[in-house]
Amino acid sequence: MTKVKVLFVCLGNICRSPLAEALFKHKVESKGLHMHIEADSCGTSDYHIGQEPDDRTMINALKNGISISHRGRQLTTHDLEHFDFILAMDRSNYQNILRLPNAARHEHKIALMRMYDPQRTHDDVPDPYYGGERGFQEVFEILNRSTESLLVHLEKNHF
Repeated sequence: MTKVKVLFVCLGNICRSPLAEALFKHKVESKGLHMHIEADSCGTSDYHIGQEPDDRTMINALKNGISISHRGRQLTTHDLEHFDFILAMDRSNYQNILRLPNAARHEHKIALMRMYDPQRTHDDVPDPYYGGERGFQEVFEILNRSTESLLVHLEKNHF
């Protein structure tokens, strides 16, 4: 059985996408599926390459029982070849992904993260960067629901 490879994408790879990656990996590990699922995250911009996630994201994740170990990186054309699911945190990043030279032939695997949110009221996972603690908790809750739903989808359709 080949691994299912999932990539979470936001703008800077310091708030939403590393949290989605950490949440998803935590759920994968707890279900014993780590040998079957690979996950990573990146940003469409080059603003934070090599940096750890935003302190507020790290604090919020730990408060909710999740630890994050990640360094920011930028999305590449290779990512579109390598990953089976490429999940953008918002429409702007979705459009940025589609601008990559090889995106047209991989469009079937590019989607919005909230497509998996059972309580979806909007397409976008809001960017908490300019907000307070409440915004980071809201993003945590959205991503917690969405990654759980994604994992259920993968279990049902791939294993």
